Amino acid sequence: MATIHIIVGSVMGTAEALANWIANELQSSPLNVRVNREFKAGELFNSADEVVLVCTSNTGMGDLPQNIQPLLTHIGNDYPAIAGRGYGIINLGDSSYPNFAQAGQTLNEAFADIGATLIGEPLVIDALDDQSPEQLCSAWLSSWVDQVNGFLEVSR
Repeated sequence: MATIHIIVGSVMGTAEALANWIANELQSSPLNVRVNREFKAGELFNSADEVVLVCTSNTGMGDLPQNIQPLLTHIGNDYPAIAGRGYGIINLGDSSYPNFAQAGQTLNEAFADIGATLIGEPLVIDALDDQSPEQLCSAWLSSWVDQVNGFLEVSR
């Protein structure tokens, strides 16, 4: 059975709340879901059927939240063997800042640089939108899960 490993980067709790909502939404699916709030090296792609979903907010001028910095450090320094492995990105930001959605872009580039495969398009959620992050994520999540299943079928 496939596992969705949600790695959270959150300061104020919005990205963590969205990750928990996603885990709850996927509870009735045939997928295992794991939410990881404190990433440590060695926790990436521990099984053949694992797909990573990064759910992060931005801080400062598009910086990564402190609790997800170890993921970027691990990718950049340890070069884990993740070529061909699947991942997705959800990035929560505020478009009134000049570096809107930069944290997600930084992680997306890091994964791509070592050969991981982006599944679907990244979801960018703007804090200035009138809808809740959960409302904005709902349709994207359904489509993304379908794409994950297709990706895993091909990669087996």
